[in-house]
Amino acid sequence: MNEPSSSTTRRSLLVGGVGVGLAGVLAACSGPAPAPTRSPSASGSPSGGPSGSASPSTGPGPTTWDALATTVAGTLLRSGSKDWDSARVLENPRYDDADPQGILRVANVDDVMAGLAFARNTNTPVALRAGGHSYTGWSAGGAPGTDVPRSLVISTSELNGIQVSGDSVTIGPGARLADVYATLAKAGRAIGSGSCPTVGIGGLTLGGGVGVLVRSFGLTADQLTGVTIVTADGAVHQASSTSDPDLFWASRGGGGGTVGVVTSMTFTTQPAPDVLLFTIVFPWSAARAVVRAWQDWAPKADPKLWSTLKLLAGSRRDTPTVTITGTWTGEKSGADTSVDGFIAAVGVTPTTHTATELTYGQAMAQLAGKPQRVSEAATSSIGTAALTDAQIDQLVQHAAAAGDVSGIREGGVALDALGGVVADVGRTDTPFPWRSALCTVQYTAVFADGSDTGPFDAYVRGFRSAMQPAWGDAAYANYCDAAITDPTAYFDVNTSRLHRIAEQADPHGVFAQPHWV
Repeated sequence: MNEPSSSTTRRSLLVGGVGVGLAGVLAACSGPAPAPTRSPSASGSPSGGPSGSASPSTGPGPTTWDALATTVAGTLLRSGSKDWDSARVLENPRYDDADPQGILRVANVDDVMAGLAFARNTNTPVALRAGGHSYTGWSAGGAPGTDVPRSLVISTSELNGIQVSGDSVTIGPGARLADVYATLAKAGRAIGSGSCPTVGIGGLTLGGGVGVLVRSFGLTADQLTGVTIVTADGAVHQASSTSDPDLFWASRGGGGGTVGVVTSMTFTTQPAPDVLLFTIVFPWSAARAVVRAWQDWAPKADPKLWSTLKLLAGSRRDTPTVTITGTWTGEKSGADTSVDGFIAAVGVTPTTHTATELTYGQAMAQLAGKPQRVSEAATSSIGTAALTDAQIDQLVQHAAAAGDVSGIREGGVALDALGGVVADVGRTDTPFPWRSALCTVQYTAVFADGSDTGPFDAYVRGFRSAMQPAWGDAAYANYCDAAITDPTAYFDVNTSRLHRIAEQADPHGVFAQPHWV
C-alpha cells in the first residue's frame, strides 16, 4: 500500500462529527489534479467564508492551553488528566497508542469556536471526533501509523441531545445510534440509519449513512433537513436547502471534515414501522449460487425489504459461512413471497431460516447486538454492476482465503443492498454519487489486539484489488481507507464541487491535513 508522505500538506475535504481536518474521513481535489499545498493559518480569523446567515466570532480567542481550559464550559484533557487514557482511544484498539496534544470535550457551540480560535492562534493541528469509529484512526489526533501529527481533538461526543418534535428530530452529532433509536421508538417515530449501537450519528450522516432501512428510508443523509455548522473562521451557520445551501449539500454525504464542525443535525422522521427481522444461513458449498441469486434479488426487491450478504471465514468458525440478514417493513406475506423466491433461485435448502416480528425499537436493538471494541482492518468497494460467474468465483475464493491468514479471527466481505428510494435521488443532489449501484461492499479482518496490522491490511486491500476489474475504484466514504488516495473514488462527479465549497469555507487551511490531494 502506498500511503502519502507526511512531508506534504494537502487540503482536507471533510469536517464534521467524525473528523475535522487532520482527523477527517478524506480529502478532495478538483478532479484528479492536486489541490494547492496549504498550511494551517496562525494569524487569527480568516475571511472570505461562505455567504449566508452567520455569526462572526468575537475577539482573538485563547492563545495558551490554560486559557483554553478556562474559556470553555466543557472539559479540556491533556496527558496526565483524569480519564485521559479512556478519552484518547477510539473504538478500534489498533489505535490505542494515540497521543494527541489535548482533547476538548465541547459542551456547546461557543466551545467549538474557542477550540478553533486556539488552533488558529497557535498553529495547532485539529482533529474532530464524535463516536470514535474512524476507520483510518485519524480522529485519534496522533496515533502511530496514521500519518497524523499530534493534534487538538475537538470531541463532539458530549453534544448528544435528542429532541423529537412532531415529524422532526434534532440530534447532537455525538449521540450514539442506540440512544437515537430508543428515543425515537418511544415517541413512535423512526429514521433509517446504521446498526452499530456505538456509532455517533454525526459522522455516520456526514459520510452518507447506509443502514438497515436504507431502501425504504434512504441514506441517513437523505433524511437530513438542517445542520448547525461552525466554520474555520468561527462563524456559526444554520445551513439548510435554503440557507447556506452549499454547506448543507456538503453535509449530506461529503464526509466528516468538509466545511466546518457540525454541532446539531435535524432530520425528518417517519412513523415507526413494525419490522420483520430475518436470517438465512446456507452451506458454504452454495456460496456461489447465493451470491448470484442475491445480486439479482436484494437490490431490486420491494423497497420495504433490505438485506446484507456476508461471506466470512477465520478462526472463530469451523468452516466459512454464508449468511443473509434482512429487514422487512411491509405486510408479512410480502416478505414471505420475496424471500421464498430468493431461496428458490438459490436452489439449495438453507441450514437456518428464522424470522421474528418486532417493533422498530426492538429490531434496532437486536440488530445492534452486544457492542464491543475489536481490532479491525477494513476497506470498501461499491457494487456498481452485477458480477459474472467468474467474478463471483473471485469473491467467494477471496472470502474463504481469510481463513488462511494467520491471526484472522473473522474476515471476508459484506454486501449491503442499495436500490429502493436511494435510487430516487440524483447522483449530484448530494455528495454520495452511487445512486444506481446495487450495493456497498465492505472487506474486513478482525484480529487480536496488539497484532502486527500489516497482514490484515494486505488481506482487505488485496480483496478490494481483486474486485476492481468488476467494480472499479469506487468506494464508500464512511469505509475510508488511507490507501485510497484519489477522492473521486468516494465522490466521483461531486469531487470538484466539494473541493470548491471547502476552499470557500476554509481559505486559510485551518483544516489542512497531510493525507490527501
